[in-house]
Amino acid sequence: MYKIIFIDIDGTLRNDAKEISNRTKKAIHRMVEKGIQIVICSGRHRQFVEEVSKEALASSYIISCNGGEIYDYEKKEVIYENNLSNEEILALYQMAEKYDVQVIINSREKRVIKKQSEDKTDILLKEPIEEFVKHNTVTQCIFTDGNLNKIQKIKEEIENRKELEIPNLSKSLMNPVIQPESSLFLDVTCKGTSKGVAIKKLCAYLHIDLKDSVAIGDSYNDLTMFETVGHAVAMGNALEDIKKTVDEVTDTNNEDGVAKFLENIDKEGI
Repeated sequence: MYKIIFIDIDGTLRNDAKEISNRTKKAIHRMVEKGIQIVICSGRHRQFVEEVSKEALASSYIISCNGGEIYDYEKKEVIYENNLSNEEILALYQMAEKYDVQVIINSREKRVIKKQSEDKTDILLKEPIEEFVKHNTVTQCIFTDGNLNKIQKIKEEIENRKELEIPNLSKSLMNPVIQPESSLFLDVTCKGTSKGVAIKKLCAYLHIDLKDSVAIGDSYNDLTMFETVGHAVAMGNALEDIKKTVDEVTDTNNEDGVAKFLENIDKEGI
């Protein structure tokens, strides 16, 4: 039987209506009851991932910010984090100002923004960024805008900075065949940050062999998960080039693909 299962959120755990089905919750709860760690693993910030994990009835360990942080919300303990330096945060903020785009700053439980947004959980940065970085750790910055040219230019600048990583970005920025999304994004972290690295860290912390681990996902930032775990599972809605990298393909996120996979391994005692 597998000992730990890592599950992505968007396009994987949740359907297109951003819901976790009752069937999926039941299947996850069944795994947890059997002593299997179910770890929600996402590019989203800590608070969001924690809320989703609780809703899904998963384990208290979560991986957020594309692997930039591992957190146990029952013990309120940071197990691992790979933070951006103050110098890099300032450089990224200056890029946002230069191109006049939104930048989201993930700082542990806070999500701080440069421009006001409709999300009431976001905190508008009111102090100079130079003051903010003196008192806050930052794991990830996210650029977002509807202007493809602006985001592409920012992407080029980031790729020229050896200390930075782009663990996740809009699919159209990776595959020019895909029609550009109305709102584009770039996730930016410290070099060496990935879901795969975080999986290795958490498995070592829990003394679990990687061969006993599973990852379920649908997108490019899940590839490092697939490369790391003992068994990789892609959703039916994943792109074809992603499906080619995995051991198994389950149904789509709108067809309870996660639940069906979990029910199957429960039934077979894998």
